[in-house]
Amino acid sequence: MSWIKTIDYDKAEGKLKKLYNRVKGPNNNVDNVLKIHSLRPHTLEGHMVLYKAVLHHSENTLPKWYLEALGCYVSHLNNCDYCLEHHFSGLQRLLDDAAKSKQFLEALKHHKLDSFFDAKFSSGATYAKKLTLNIQGIIEDDFTYLKKAKFTEGEILEINQVVSYFNYVNRSVIGLGASTTGDILGLSPNQNSDPNNWGHS
Repeated sequence: MSWIKTIDYDKAEGKLKKLYNRVKGPNNNVDNVLKIHSLRPHTLEGHMVLYKAVLHHSENTLPKWYLEALGCYVSHLNNCDYCLEHHFSGLQRLLDDAAKSKQFLEALKHHKLDSFFDAKFSSGATYAKKLTLNIQGIIEDDFTYLKKAKFTEGEILEINQVVSYFNYVNRSVIGLGASTTGDILGLSPNQNSDPNNWGHS
C-alpha cells in the first residue's frame, strides 16, 4: 500500500473520518494516494481542494479528457506508475473508445504524442514536458508558443496548473511508496459543478 503508516476508513476518527466520507468511493474505498495523508488530515484537505479545482471544475474550458491526458503524460515522464494507471483508466472512461485509448497509450510510451494530438494540443504537451523535465529552461517564448497555438491565457493557466499538480502528486506517491493495491482504478470526483463534492465514482 505505502511505506508510511496509513489509517483505514473503518479506523478513522474525527476530521479524518469526515474527510474520508467526502472522498470515498464504492464500499467506503479510499484511494491510497489520499490515505497517505491520513496522519495529517489537513494536507488531505488541501490536496483535494487543489485536485478538484485544477482537474474537475466546471469553469475549466479545455476538454477534461485532454487535461487527463496531460496528467498521464506528466506521470509517464516522472515514471509514476501509480498515477499513470489511475488516470489512464479515467481517460479510457472519458474517451469511451478502446482503439483511441490504445492509440494514446502507444503514442505516450514512444514519446510521439504529436501522432495523437492535433498541432494545438501537441504544443501543450511540449510545454508539459519542458515544465516537468526542464523547469529552469522555461522562458517567455514557451508561453508565447502556446498563445500562437491558439490557447487563451486562461487555458494556458489550466495546462500549467494540471502539469504542476501532477508533478506534486507524482512526488507524493513515489516519495511515500504508494501502490495501487486495494484501489479501484479510474474513480474520480465527477460532480464538476460542485467544487465541494469530492465523492469518487
